[in-house]
Amino acid sequence: MKKKTVRDIDVANKRVLLRADLNVPFAPGTATISDDSRIQAILPTIRYLKKRGARIILCSHLGRPGGTVVKEMRLAPVAVRLEELIGEPIVYVRNFEGPIVRDLVSELEPGEVLLLENLRFDSREEQNDPEFAQSLASLAEVFVNDAFGVSHRAHASIHAITRYLPVVAGLQMERELKMLSSTLENPASPMGAIMGGAKVSDKIDVLKNLLHRVNLLFIGGGMAATFFKAKGYEMGRSPVETERMELALDILRDAEAQNIAVFLPSDLVVTHEFSADAPYEILPVDQVPEDGYVMDIGPATIESFRLGLHDCHTVLWNGPMGVFEFKPFTVGTQAIAETLADLNGAITVVGGGSTAEALEELGLTTSMNHVSMGGGAALEFLEGRDLPGVAAIPDKVSL
Repeated sequence: MKKKTVRDIDVANKRVLLRADLNVPFAPGTATISDDSRIQAILPTIRYLKKRGARIILCSHLGRPGGTVVKEMRLAPVAVRLEELIGEPIVYVRNFEGPIVRDLVSELEPGEVLLLENLRFDSREEQNDPEFAQSLASLAEVFVNDAFGVSHRAHASIHAITRYLPVVAGLQMERELKMLSSTLENPASPMGAIMGGAKVSDKIDVLKNLLHRVNLLFIGGGMAATFFKAKGYEMGRSPVETERMELALDILRDAEAQNIAVFLPSDLVVTHEFSADAPYEILPVDQVPEDGYVMDIGPATIESFRLGLHDCHTVLWNGPMGVFEFKPFTVGTQAIAETLADLNGAITVVGGGSTAEALEELGLTTSMNHVSMGGGAALEFLEGRDLPGVAAIPDKVSL
């Protein structure tokens, strides 16, 4: 998938509306950004535009304010951090339309950055309202979408706005599409897919879309409980999606029919209460007690997964292997991350969301070839769906 990018247009002295995903997390009860990776991700595009003399109007959302102004969701802390990273002052305005905004836009010099306020303070943003999109579009001459993480949303600043301005992809969007597309369309073989997380329902369409592409399939996390329950094993008090059990069996049958090597856990970390402090034991998958909670994959499973992954030249990973939020049950996820980090020559792509958060906590993000900034967007892309924000960007013309 080759989309037209900011490299394909002349931005000199032009007003460029740059849509970013600056939806950063904060330390609880503070205005301190706890992870600035989404701000870091937009820097290459900002620097590219600045170097070529564009007048940059930066916009984003933050949180879910529900169409009203929420003080704690203003973009002021993002503006401060962005200034630190760029090394130059930026202009931050506590609105996104009106005379003050227009005056500030008209005063922008080439290479300067103006950050608009949280777009979701206006309900029209999430309604994909054409009037709101027109209002934003009237500020600029070109629209650059560098917000892959929300491009599965048909929102005004992602979708409707493309009716009123020429649109191209930013550099982060380009990288997301390149890495995820190549993983789906032309992976180096053998290819392995690691699927974890809590629910089969979150990953079922991804699994279906990947089955004819992968050679090895690794299933862990909470979703493994549904597969085991479908196979007749007792999973104690672990959540099981009974309505997805037949689909889980279909996945296993289809994989067998296509000679895909499926790796399911052979042992599990089990507690008798769902708590970070609960005592745990390592049990075979057929010995989970009625009052047990499956919290992580066990050491034998880790070794089995590790050996299988060493055969792969491409690996796609989405979903942690256990209840990563609880420190004692990070072992499986950490072991998989470290295994991928040590795969010399293999392409490793992580599909965002909680897996990306886990890698960040482990300090292993830079050890992967690509960690997607888009949780839900990455999942929908891997399912084979068209994302509204991506579909609106014209394809690059081949010469």
